[in-house]
Amino acid sequence: MAVIEEKGPANGNQDYTQDGTVDLKGRPVLRSKTGKWKACSFIVGYEVFERMAFYGIASNLVIYLTNKLHEGTVTSSNNVSNWVGAVWMMPLAGAYIADAYLGRYWTFVISSCIYVLGMCLLTLAVSLQALRPPPCVDDLNCPRASSLQYGIFFLALYIIAIGTGGTKPNISTMGADQFDEFEPKERSHKLSFFNWWFFSIYFGTLFANTVLIYIQDKVGWTIGYALPTLGLAVSVLVFLVGTPYYRHKLPSGSPLTRMLQVFVAATRKWKLHVPEDPKELHELSIEEYARNGRNRIDQSSSLSFLDKAAIKTAQTSPWKLCTVTQVEETKQMAKLIPILLTTITPSTMAVQAGTLFIKQGTTLDRSMGPHFKIPSAGLAAFVTIFMLITIVVYDRLFVPAIRRYTKNPRGITMLQRFGIGLVLHVIIMITAVLAERRRLSVARENHLFGPHDTIPLTIFILLPQYALAGVADNFVEVAKMEIFYDQAPDGMKSLGTSYFTTSMGVGSFLSSIILSTVADITKRNGHKGWILDNLNVSRLDYYYAFMAVLSFLNFLCFLVASKLFVYNVNDVKQNRSSLEINHVSSQSQNNTGVSRSTLQPDGKS
Repeated sequence: MAVIEEKGPANGNQDYTQDGTVDLKGRPVLRSKTGKWKACSFIVGYEVFERMAFYGIASNLVIYLTNKLHEGTVTSSNNVSNWVGAVWMMPLAGAYIADAYLGRYWTFVISSCIYVLGMCLLTLAVSLQALRPPPCVDDLNCPRASSLQYGIFFLALYIIAIGTGGTKPNISTMGADQFDEFEPKERSHKLSFFNWWFFSIYFGTLFANTVLIYIQDKVGWTIGYALPTLGLAVSVLVFLVGTPYYRHKLPSGSPLTRMLQVFVAATRKWKLHVPEDPKELHELSIEEYARNGRNRIDQSSSLSFLDKAAIKTAQTSPWKLCTVTQVEETKQMAKLIPILLTTITPSTMAVQAGTLFIKQGTTLDRSMGPHFKIPSAGLAAFVTIFMLITIVVYDRLFVPAIRRYTKNPRGITMLQRFGIGLVLHVIIMITAVLAERRRLSVARENHLFGPHDTIPLTIFILLPQYALAGVADNFVEVAKMEIFYDQAPDGMKSLGTSYFTTSMGVGSFLSSIILSTVADITKRNGHKGWILDNLNVSRLDYYYAFMAVLSFLNFLCFLVASKLFVYNVNDVKQNRSSLEINHVSSQSQNNTGVSRSTLQPDGKS
């Protein structure tokens, strides 16, 4: 171990980044003039406005579908779930285009234009009377939306989904790319990036869940949708202003294609035996290997069948012969799949806060004083508030305190953080069961069984489940993003990030399937059913109990998957180095004779 000074580049050489990042013209970039938190400030600024725009639409969408397009409980909830699912699945395509063709920056810029177009069309759809059905006269005389009205509204929504497909997987990855893994101090800062990234997300979401929802509820849908559209346009401008400061990574080819080539090549050689001497396996030349910036990680004991893809034969087709680096990258992505599967159920749970929780709120007393009523979607703000509070407490208090004992610069491992969130999800659904049973009990006591009857029970009875959802997000959502980005190889970071969005998308679709299936099965054989348009005679408590059981079973599956999971070798080494950097930096702050001290694990500069 040796303490060295960061006094700048030796021999007068420029201090270029070492992680392969370049400017938009493909030229090496100076560390001192690009990246780091300066560049991230524009990216984070974009995310604040973009999340405000997105959740300004998504948070209250189920209410618009119910009140303006006259959809029932199951239909409106499923339409929201399906749209959210599409929003989170499209990043697979966006990541593919970025990694294979356009790069993250240009994929993001083009997708942002599509995104703004969709928002403009949606604002138009809610503004023109001809594009929505007439108001309901009563429960029996409620005109349905025409095919044209449905078509334009959902066309706008799915144009937005296409736009977000190119922005979601690339913007967060670009943010993480602003920190050079080869510079110790930047690497230590990167450990906190995703905490503050989610802080910015929820800061924008808080504005949407308070101000915008109130405007939609009390002022009107036109201005309530026009403001998010304007916010999105502002967010794109904020991002573009930061262009001179960004570091970029060049497209390295489709990661999905490279992975598929490994599986095909290994399958074709299933009868061959892997040679004991690694030199007999196919690999890039040293020069090309270094130029591509790959980190070769030895994980030969994991998914060793794939090693057959690198066995040298007379065939040189990329579908019959792959490099060791390509095989190891594929292993890294494949080993994340069991963890990915366990992230789907908590994503399904999260959908409830944007659908059924909000529908429950419409039946409760929403008064706050004699002149103000909180919008039924307004309690979603508490998810955001508790998320923001928890992130700050976690990053500033919990992590510094716990890493004294764990010696992990993150405080606890990424999987431990995720596991805590899964336990909280079980508790959330149990809490929702208790709140719903109380709501139904008060309804029975007061003989309030009509679809529009207001239960004399404050809406804040739902607050605990919303608050716990915010705390859980700090553990589940941040940990998911960290795991899928951190454990993905350098050339597949966008694909790793799209794992995160895929779990959200599949979870949303699964929520729609589960809701429809449960609603259908429980109405068979003359039974009343658990989920009806009239929530005052439904049994959402049974449905929430069912979801609690699913959450618990998913947690058990996660325990098995995490037990078998092996972190990347270089990640363990970098964690140790980062911990030493933090320790030395804190000791050197009072030492005026040392400028920006850093610690090298091998004792070399």
